[in-house]
Amino acid sequence: MTSKIVSAMNSKAINNPVQKSPIQEKHSIFGTQIDGTFEGMEEFQVGMGCFWGAEQRYWGQSGVVHTAVGYSGGHTENSTNGEASDVETGRAECVRVVYDPKKTDFQSLLKVFWESHDPTQQNRQGNDVGTQYRSALYLETDEQYQIAKKSRDTYKEALTQAGKGHISTDLREGPAPKFFYAEDFHQQYLDKNSGGSCSLKGTGVQCARGE
Repeated sequence: MTSKIVSAMNSKAINNPVQKSPIQEKHSIFGTQIDGTFEGMEEFQVGMGCFWGAEQRYWGQSGVVHTAVGYSGGHTENSTNGEASDVETGRAECVRVVYDPKKTDFQSLLKVFWESHDPTQQNRQGNDVGTQYRSALYLETDEQYQIAKKSRDTYKEALTQAGKGHISTDLREGPAPKFFYAEDFHQQYLDKNSGGSCSLKGTGVQCARGE
């Protein structure tokens, strides 16, 4: 995502500080309410750099019933959504992933996370540089956290064998930080914009399930 686009969206939010929710459209793929709740489902948040491509990675995954892009993992509680990715808030571009535990397992979704970006890069992904582009994994339950730690350690071994760097992922146990939804403009961006692109790229190293 270019800084020009981010600046434009931030300016819009700052000029309209009373805007309570920037979400008005339905999910362009699932048809769900972007900021909805999903009874019986489980969820977590991932940060893989530009959230456009990160969200796209999960659309076709078995058992995933909803995704949304936004900002999370910061140290302030009150700000407009458009400002939420500013360096001062400490938030990262993240994707909320909701899935049906009866149709998929958390290990499979973690595999997508590790393989879809480079978790060894510190506060950047490719040409996108800054703390808002850090690798992040924010979880809801202790069970997810324990599975994620094991998955991280397994992938760390694979990266070491491949001569890659150390994992820098911001891994936090639940409950996950407050999620600030990005504007409609950003939701399912790569589905709505045929000419859109995102530089998200993995290391090429496969991640075992670590069971």
